Amino acid sequence: MALILSIETATTNCSVSLSKEGETLLLKEDYNTNYSHAERLHVFIDEILKETKTERSQLDAIAVSKGPGSYTGLRIGVSAAKGLCFALNIPLISISTLEALAHQVDAKNGYVVPMLDARRMEVYSAIFSSSFDLERKIEAQILDENSFLDYLKLQKVHFIGNGVEKTKELIQHENAVFIEGKLPSAEQMSVLAYNKYKKNDIEDVAYFEPYYLKDFVALKPKPKH
Repeated sequence: MALILSIETATTNCSVSLSKEGETLLLKEDYNTNYSHAERLHVFIDEILKETKTERSQLDAIAVSKGPGSYTGLRIGVSAAKGLCFALNIPLISISTLEALAHQVDAKNGYVVPMLDARRMEVYSAIFSSSFDLERKIEAQILDENSFLDYLKLQKVHFIGNGVEKTKELIQHENAVFIEGKLPSAEQMSVLAYNKYKKNDIEDVAYFEPYYLKDFVALKPKPKH
């Protein structure tokens, strides 16, 4: 039996799930527009364990969303996951944020494009088939009206994530399907984490770092007048 705690903090959704053999037992998340990870993450972890009557010592692994996404959000999630792994001496499993997001789409055919908002007209995106095979690797991509056109000409393309809003403004194609209001969630991490656990596809806890995709750029503070 594999009990896995999954942590998703790549966007404003602070999300934690507990799964058994890939099936989600309980999910807690703060699905809003503000970052609440520092306040909510450990509360959610404690609540899930308490409500499922699970001791920390019963956990078999910790899964964490590895990015891309918010620099600060990813740091908080990975730090919490590493701390649990060190304390409990259990494996760390990393899950692609965009792959987990793609699994929210139930498409019979065509393509799935999970996308996370970056600066200005940029998104972090990948392209999957409807059966979730990776068709194009993760990129930091500047959007224009011709983005994804090669795929749109072929079949339906399902766009999902918080990059959808600005994508809708640019892409007007009959094969474009926009799924709005969705963020990455720990719920979809359950089966992905279990599949990795069975293959012993784990990370080195000491050296694992989130996948930022681009170097972190610190904003300079505005001068005080």
